[in-house]
Amino acid sequence: MAARLKRCVVRRRDGPEQHGVAASCLRELRDKACGVLAIDKAREPITLVLAEDGTIVDDEDYFLCLPPNTKFVALAKDEKWSSKSLDSGTSWLSGAVDEVDSAVEKWKQLARQLKDDLSSIILMSEEDLQALIDVPLSDLAEELAQGETKVQVLQDTLQQVLDKREEERQSKQLLELYLQALKTEDSVLSKVADPQAAPRDMDVVDTGTSSTGTAAKTALSDHSLAALREKPAPELCLDSQDLELVLKEDRTALALALGWDKQKAGALQEACDQELSKRLQQVQALHSLRSTSKGKKTLPWGDWPSSKRKK
Repeated sequence: MAARLKRCVVRRRDGPEQHGVAASCLRELRDKACGVLAIDKAREPITLVLAEDGTIVDDEDYFLCLPPNTKFVALAKDEKWSSKSLDSGTSWLSGAVDEVDSAVEKWKQLARQLKDDLSSIILMSEEDLQALIDVPLSDLAEELAQGETKVQVLQDTLQQVLDKREEERQSKQLLELYLQALKTEDSVLSKVADPQAAPRDMDVVDTGTSSTGTAAKTALSDHSLAALREKPAPELCLDSQDLELVLKEDRTALALALGWDKQKAGALQEACDQELSKRLQQVQALHSLRSTSKGKKTLPWGDWPSSKRKK
């Protein structure tokens, strides 16, 4: 999809002529300004500043947030903007520039953007959204030339957008933690896995006899029993099905099968129980993320919601 063109007005610092150009980005605006203003290549690169106050515009996102027909002054190399240029006699720069509080000027500029195009909300930063939310209702209503009831709905909408971004950031962080946990688990399993492992055999096997001559019967395969005996963290080597089998085993039978005492077999079962619980929690977290994602509703930009503003 082609980038949307923005209408702009450009002129030189001391030149009386102004030119209208359309550009989709700052780079394109600079190139077109150099062409229509006949700026020599030796005096490039140029700097674009706002004609009303000399603010340097070098951020792409800020450029996209500016309203249509914003007036720019193109400064060639070594040139500086001066308020004296406002006295050049041009009709489009009338009146002197008064010094105003930067915070007040910022929210007023943002309010003008919303007045021109409500969809510009999606381009605003969280700081910009908060600035508009904090403006007194009567001041914002006066700036937008709207009733206070409608402006209250607008501020509620801005608060909802801000809250939604916070929820999305938290969901993203939770997903990153989950993926990191999976990556760590896969790394551990790859280090301890035995590439020469024999095929699984889930039939009941006889692993030998105890010192009293009693056969130790278990539902675990030879491979699983070998992993339990030999690996430093055997609970990480087994899949969830084997972990459940270990938990179901009688502690005495498990100790006999492994040639351990009952205390050591009990500690193994506790470790397997903790590992299984951890895996279940990870699966539940993923399901929760999917449910949250499916449950999100797109904010209707055309019809402002009327929910209460969060404090």
